[in-house]
Amino acid sequence: MAILQKHGKNSCPDLASIKENPADNVGAAGAQKKWAESSQNWTRPVARVWTVVLLLGTCLLYCARVAMPICAVSMAERFSWSKRETGMVLGSFFWGYCFTQVLGGYVSDRVGGEKVMLLSAAAWGAMTAFTPILAHFCSQPIVSMTVSRFLMGLLQGVHYPSLASLCSQKVVESERGFLMSTVGSGSYLGTLVIGGIGSLMLDLYGWESVFYVSGLLSVLWSYCMWKYLLKGEGPIITLESLGSSGTQSKLSRRNWLRLFRQPAVCAVIITHLCTASTFFTLLSWLPTFFKDTFPDAKGWVFNVIPWFVAIPSSLFSGCLSDHLISQGFDTASVRKLMQFFSMGVSSVFTLFLCWTTTFPTAVAFVSATMGLTTFSHSGVSVNVQDLAPSCAGALFGVMNTCGAFTGVIMVYFSGYLIETTGSWASVFGLITVVNLLGLGTFLSFAEARRVDIDLAKGRYHNIHI
Repeated sequence: MAILQKHGKNSCPDLASIKENPADNVGAAGAQKKWAESSQNWTRPVARVWTVVLLLGTCLLYCARVAMPICAVSMAERFSWSKRETGMVLGSFFWGYCFTQVLGGYVSDRVGGEKVMLLSAAAWGAMTAFTPILAHFCSQPIVSMTVSRFLMGLLQGVHYPSLASLCSQKVVESERGFLMSTVGSGSYLGTLVIGGIGSLMLDLYGWESVFYVSGLLSVLWSYCMWKYLLKGEGPIITLESLGSSGTQSKLSRRNWLRLFRQPAVCAVIITHLCTASTFFTLLSWLPTFFKDTFPDAKGWVFNVIPWFVAIPSSLFSGCLSDHLISQGFDTASVRKLMQFFSMGVSSVFTLFLCWTTTFPTAVAFVSATMGLTTFSHSGVSVNVQDLAPSCAGALFGVMNTCGAFTGVIMVYFSGYLIETTGSWASVFGLITVVNLLGLGTFLSFAEARRVDIDLAKGRYHNIHI
């Protein structure tokens, strides 16, 4: 377990040496000005407003994302889909989601995460609202729904990389944990909202209403963000701002290789990969675990209570990490402590599920596991912004892409274990082993100093990717 080290100021030796030798900084005054402008942070009142707005945006993101799984049974009956066809529609979202992670982070680092998030939200919100129209007026609903879900994945894939980029550019280090954990809790809130209100709307007004309401609310959120926070500024994205010259591309490849040679960068990628894999596995198989182990249990209990626990747990982890950093504790040690709770302590409760015999005890252990897992919002998810704020969006995109692919593989492998062993203990044991692998990597190699600074030449500049 990481040992918290407290010192007077959260200063980085590399940055300190740079301040002592201003002559060795960026040679061009224009480059200095550009860095000064890009490193302007939000004031605390502005950051609080953005936190609430981004929380609502993430909540609506999951409302739109989960609308199809909620309505899948009704749509399958309406359009006579088989189980295989329904699975094809639901699974098509994942493939689109994987392909835009890095691109979304790359563009966000160049033009600003808030602009990428705005455009994507308006697009996936409109796509959600038009889903019933596409289903009814297309001669092959299975084709139109599969394509629309793939496009939804493409559009929503940029959300978290753009969020990481925005946070690294606008939020001070001592407040990033609170923002990321608060915004991250929007995913649990959105799942609860669409699961409760969406199910009610489905029964009263039909499956179309779920898409109409969640889609139109998302478009309204995009408009309000553009109108009142971005002040209606435009144009949003220009080719010039993307900087797509040949020289820049060559520099990009060199800097990517230099980044990936850093042990701390490899550590956050591996740790996030392990965290995402175990989370996806739990999310996918826990309902089946409860149905198999406790056939008479009420579904709403184990589908709702863990998420109610996850929301305050996520908020608490953000407040705790920011408080420790503001008190002078070493940032890297705080990130490791949060990840220890997320992957280490949560694994203990996961193992307890192997010997659980009563339904209330199982719900308690699952709630503790899911609640502690949210501590990663203040651990590895924020650490990427500590390491490379100038390219945090693109780097987070790489992390999320790896996590998504390995998550699907682990979900399939867990199903194989259940079929061959007939025991849930094998799955929970696998989750524990993967968690401990990621935790050991993070505790051994994680740092909080910037690695996107070229110190070899005595220069202080950002890596542009």
